[in-house]
Amino acid sequence: MPYTELEHTADVLVRVSAGSLEELFEESARAMFETMFGEDTALTEEQSFTVNAETTEALLCDFLSELLYISEVDGMVFGKVTVSLHENSCTATVRGTPFVREKHIGGTEIKGISYSGLTIRKENNHVEVDILFDV
Repeated sequence: MPYTELEHTADVLVRVSAGSLEELFEESARAMFETMFGEDTALTEEQSFTVNAETTEALLCDFLSELLYISEVDGMVFGKVTVSLHENSCTATVRGTPFVREKHIGGTEIKGISYSGLTIRKENNHVEVDILFDV
C-alpha cells in the first residue's frame, strides 16, 4: 500500500511512499480522498489546475489544499489524480464524481493540511512524506 495511517492523538497522520515525486503527490491525494470518502472509482468528470510554491513541501501542501478546496466548493470526490511537476509548479488533472451523501458519507472530514512535520525524504529509490490532516 502506498500509504499507511500512523497513530496521532487528535488528527489523521499518514505516511505516503512512492517511486517518484509525481507519484508521491498523486498518492498523497489518494490518501486524503480515501480518508474523507472511502475508495471511489467513478470517474465521470475532469478538471485541471496549477499551483505554485517556493519549496517542494510547500507545493505538496498547496496542491492538497487546492484539491480540498475544489472538492468542497464543487462538491466533488476525486478518484484519480495525475500530476506533472515543473521547477516550482504542479499541474494536476483530477477525475471524479459529484458527492452523493448516501454513497460518500462515513469518512473523516478534513479541514486542512498541516505544514507540521511535512518533510519529503528521499530513501534509496523512493520518496516518502508524513502528512498531517487537520480534522
